[in-house]
Amino acid sequence: MKIAFIGLGNMGGGMAANLVKAGHEVHAFDLSGEALARATDNGCATYTSVRESVQGAEAVVSMLPNGKIVESVYGADVIGQAPASALLLDCSTIDVDTARKVEDAARAAGYKMVDAPVSGGIAAANGGTLTFMVGGSDAAFARAEPILAAMGKAVIHAGASGTGQAAKICNNMILGATMIATCEAFALAEKLGLDLQTFYDISSKASGQSWSMTAYCPVPGVGPQSPADNDYQGGFAAALMLKDLKLAMEAAHSVGAKTPMGARAEELYAAFAAAGNGGTDFSGIIKSL
Repeated sequence: MKIAFIGLGNMGGGMAANLVKAGHEVHAFDLSGEALARATDNGCATYTSVRESVQGAEAVVSMLPNGKIVESVYGADVIGQAPASALLLDCSTIDVDTARKVEDAARAAGYKMVDAPVSGGIAAANGGTLTFMVGGSDAAFARAEPILAAMGKAVIHAGASGTGQAAKICNNMILGATMIATCEAFALAEKLGLDLQTFYDISSKASGQSWSMTAYCPVPGVGPQSPADNDYQGGFAAALMLKDLKLAMEAAHSVGAKTPMGARAEELYAAFAAAGNGGTDFSGIIKSL
């Protein structure tokens, strides 16, 4: 397929490269010249505007920083510019209301669109092992699934428009809170005189086990390779975790849901980022404990 890809940052660059590897013709755009150069090296054709990149596209994939930018890009440069037959796939993590607003506008103009945020981080984006949580109609999902499968290990239909975003922010609220609890437990275990590898060997096979512990351990030299082994660089930046937690709290407020653990996780990550750690991997919050 001829696929336009908008947004070639830490996540989007690897995703676009995997579409090329799958045999698609990728027309890429980003504001960064460096990102465009990498995309060229990865086999993408690059363009200097969104409008140019979407001409004649059979699908448009976007990976953008926030809802305001998503709404602006789709409103000004994708809807009415890409062929009406093109499938639109927004993989950004944004608020549910904006996702639904953009999809409503696309549908009114004759397009099929899905919101398809991801889980997995930079390594999964590069390796093609992302998990996609997809909101949209059955017909739109059926068209989106093979495109997303070229970039991920799991593509799951969450439901109607906006439910992909809902699943993403709920998932990352769990992740943020469990990472903090995991960090607290390792810090306490050390102060109590436990060898941290021994504690990992015990808890990873007991009821304290979680993804934060066994796949992304925040302690250097313990468990599988993780950003902790690289001085908490790479992976999923604390600023991005804070963004997702803020989205979760906004969503909770909009529907009257009580999320005390999510709210406390947001407070702790806000303090961690404000202390100059926004670019540090989110597991680096163990340093503040």
